[in-house]
Amino acid sequence: MEPDFTEAKRYQLAQKKVKGIREFYEHLTVFILVSVVLIVINLMTSPEYLWFIWCLMGWGIGVVVHGLKAFGVSPFFNKDWEERKIREIMEKENNKLTWK
Repeated sequence: MEPDFTEAKRYQLAQKKVKGIREFYEHLTVFILVSVVLIVINLMTSPEYLWFIWCLMGWGIGVVVHGLKAFGVSPFFNKDWEERKIREIMEKENNKLTWK
């Protein structure tokens, strides 16, 4: 089944990709701003224990995964995986129907 790449469809796909990239940059900006606030709070209240590192590491992993997905480098659930899973589910459904 070949995808229908009309001009409108290509525009729609490009628009969706740009929206994902913009959302990633917004996420990154909020991450940086909140990180600065957390660092300042940590250093002002309890400089002997740097707890902000745990917050930044946890949230940072989320930012990295978001960036990989936004730029199409997602190693986990990419389009190939989606297509394989769709075919697998359709095949299971067809097998159920033929056994009835």
